Amino acid sequence: MAKHLGELEHLILLSIVRLGPEAYGMSVLRELKERAGRGVSRGGLYLVLERLVQKGYLDTRMGTPSAERGGRAKRFFELTADGMDALRVSGRSLMALWDGYEGLLEDGR
Repeated sequence: MAKHLGELEHLILLSIVRLGPEAYGMSVLRELKERAGRGVSRGGLYLVLERLVQKGYLDTRMGTPSAERGGRAKRFFELTADGMDALRVSGRSLMALWDGYEGLLEDGR
């Protein structure tokens, strides 16, 4: 059974799912900032990405080197089946906890 995810792990995996097979570090950072309002340092992001790879939740592949990147290649990230399972388990847990609280947590109360 998949383990529960930390908040940042959950947000990063959701961002990668949304971005699809072209998800790479900087696009994930932008997605976190734009959609979740979550600022994360590059170092912090890559630390969590590496941890997710080690857990077997992400696969990586290298793109082709480009001149605009100084000859460096982008490292792309994609969820594995285990990563998708972990995301589902974590999401279900959050939804179960939120059940019944929608009205209690509205602004102004």
